[in-house]
Amino acid sequence: MTPSLDCVPTQELTLSAEDYSLLTDLYQLTMAACYTGEGLEQKWASFELFTRRLPDDFGYLIAMGLAQALEYLENLHFSAAQISALKATKIFNNAPESFWTLLESGHFTGDVWAVPEGTAVFANEPLLRVEAPLWQAQLVETYLLNTLNFQTLVATRAARLRDIAGSSATLLEFGTRRAFSPQSSLWAARAALAAGLDSTSNVLAALRLGSQPSGTMAHSLVMAIAAMEGTEDQAFTAFHRYFPGAPLLIDTYDTVAAAQRLSEKVKAGEMKLTGVRLDSGDLVSLSKQVRSLLPEVSIFASGDLDEWEIANLKANGAEIDGYGLGTRLVTGTPVNGVYKIVEIAGIPVMKQSSGKATYPGCKQIFRSFEGDQAIKDCLGLVTETDAQPLLQLVMQQGKRIQPPESITQIRDRTAKSVASLPDCVKQLDNPTPFPVEISPALQQLTEKTRLAETTVTAYSRVQGSGVRGH
Repeated sequence: MTPSLDCVPTQELTLSAEDYSLLTDLYQLTMAACYTGEGLEQKWASFELFTRRLPDDFGYLIAMGLAQALEYLENLHFSAAQISALKATKIFNNAPESFWTLLESGHFTGDVWAVPEGTAVFANEPLLRVEAPLWQAQLVETYLLNTLNFQTLVATRAARLRDIAGSSATLLEFGTRRAFSPQSSLWAARAALAAGLDSTSNVLAALRLGSQPSGTMAHSLVMAIAAMEGTEDQAFTAFHRYFPGAPLLIDTYDTVAAAQRLSEKVKAGEMKLTGVRLDSGDLVSLSKQVRSLLPEVSIFASGDLDEWEIANLKANGAEIDGYGLGTRLVTGTPVNGVYKIVEIAGIPVMKQSSGKATYPGCKQIFRSFEGDQAIKDCLGLVTETDAQPLLQLVMQQGKRIQPPESITQIRDRTAKSVASLPDCVKQLDNPTPFPVEISPALQQLTEKTRLAETTVTAYSRVQGSGVRGH
């Protein structure tokens, strides 16, 4: 019987670092218990995190979320209270006692290979590989997918927006109120800044990341002060009294009329104005009219904008200097990353399910360049040598071997990585797939593993049917 909500000790769902060990799917723990019972928990295993296919109309992904993944792995542990809570579920009544001993003393002791954050990657290319005792490598799947899938999505959208808007446009992250949770709003802000946006309106994220938060005002301020003090202009004056020169939101009532009045104040020296924001209406027409009235003032646009809308605004000559980006930046088609075992105790393994087959063995991505331009990737085995290898050792025996990178470092890598891609790969509609070859050695291992696993499957069927061979 499913317990009622009244049986839950607390409905407080605010996340803390102490909760990370239990922020997992149940089957990660049940599998770990099964491995322990079978004496397999310490077998060395390799799992790779990758996406089988890119989201529609995405020609590339920008890898992001590694910093939070490594922080999680480095701090992973189970408290006595958490173990007691698991025992109280009675789900694990038949689990071996050694499973609880494992959790009590266990922490992550494995190695991690990953592409640096801000690197462009493609379908079937591992963003990350975990090499660890089987129970550890299995247990961490859920959290790693959560942070890498989401941050990679936001980073990719941000990189596409930067590429379309151009280097001179100001791009502001406004997605906190549309993000799927308070935690995801912080990750979204980080991923957006690391992939090329200039600043975020999320105050906590900005301060934690050493950035300056940015924003303007809401329509409610204009309406409240206008209602109490008489006019829209009084709302503008009041706001500038406390925040001199700050951008003003001018589309609450009549956008052009507001711009005309502001123009008169600027010309008369009564007001210093650095920017205005348009949040509704025909942005092409309105921005042109506002530009003619306020030629020296930056014009920002917002309101469910995405890369396609920005491309359309630019194509139609909109006079816009910057964009506020929210809903469509932090939501949308997910990055469907998966986390699959590729090797156990030195034995390569692969999934053969229809439409979900994987490549066996520990792999490396080799990227070839002509000058600064990327021309192709080769997905091969770690034992091979080829062009520039992208996966790097970032954690050894459970400890990070490099200090965390700054947002500026990751942003620079993102810009260079996107710039290196062919234009046809970056186009918004029907992008050309970037060439990714499978090395002969990986092809041979795949075929060898397929035959070996097919033989095992056939033998299992014979055994299961009761038929004995001679």
